Amino acid sequence: MTATTANRNMVRAAMAAPYLERGEEHDLAVAWKDHKDQDALNKITMAHMRLVISMAAKFRNFGLPMNDLIQEGHVGLLEAASRFEPERDVRFSTYATWWIRASIQDYILRNWSIVRGGTSSAQKALFFNLRRLRARLAQGDPTLTDSAIHRQIADTLGVRVKDVAVMDVRLSGSDSSLNAPMSDGESGASSDRMDFLKSEEPLPDEQVSVMIDEERRNSWLGDALRTLNPRELRIIRERRLAEDGATLEALGTALGISKERVRQIENRALEKLRVVLSSQTPEIASL
Repeated sequence: MTATTANRNMVRAAMAAPYLERGEEHDLAVAWKDHKDQDALNKITMAHMRLVISMAAKFRNFGLPMNDLIQEGHVGLLEAASRFEPERDVRFSTYATWWIRASIQDYILRNWSIVRGGTSSAQKALFFNLRRLRARLAQGDPTLTDSAIHRQIADTLGVRVKDVAVMDVRLSGSDSSLNAPMSDGESGASSDRMDFLKSEEPLPDEQVSVMIDEERRNSWLGDALRTLNPRELRIIRERRLAEDGATLEALGTALGISKERVRQIENRALEKLRVVLSSQTPEIASL
């Protein structure tokens, strides 16, 4: 079965699902919330899949597969069902609409590279409303310039004119693949766009140098730790080398001594380590 056929079958099943009366909806919601009745959940979600499809259709112009939008909307519908409180005097469809829209919008934002750098509530509002507002303003007054349109949109959404202008440019363009070929006008040779990206990673020789230094430091530390007795070693490992260092009080309880005694042993062990490391190489002692 192709994705298109599956999508059609899903739409057909959703449209054929019966509407729920308010009382029936309430009873199903209670059965799911209080008893985790899976059949009740299935009936609620199936009855509201037409709402998901309707909401997904409003975002079909963002260039993403309709089936994916519906699936994301379904995730939002399930989230709404898990959070819905039947005792409140509100229809489930009213409550679920927000979750369905939010889920679809989050999916679109994750898949549109042009908005990954700006996902505040203002940026989201700008992204999802700019085209609609621009079309309405242009239709109302065809003589409006881009700058005038940008100002009016900024006033409507409460964002900066600069942000509107930048988003307008981004939405009017398209993403380019990093594997798209770029030709050299002089030699005729071609390379991928990715070849011209500057890597933020250290150069290979720098990576090797760091790795060698780290291995050397680990070796020095290992030699120094072997000079400690078992109790000193345990305290240093749990206090200084563990990701979440143990407290003096916790170690004292585990070892059957006071936390002040733990502090004394720790200080003595650290001094031992400093002496050993200093004898190996002076610059490592400060670490």
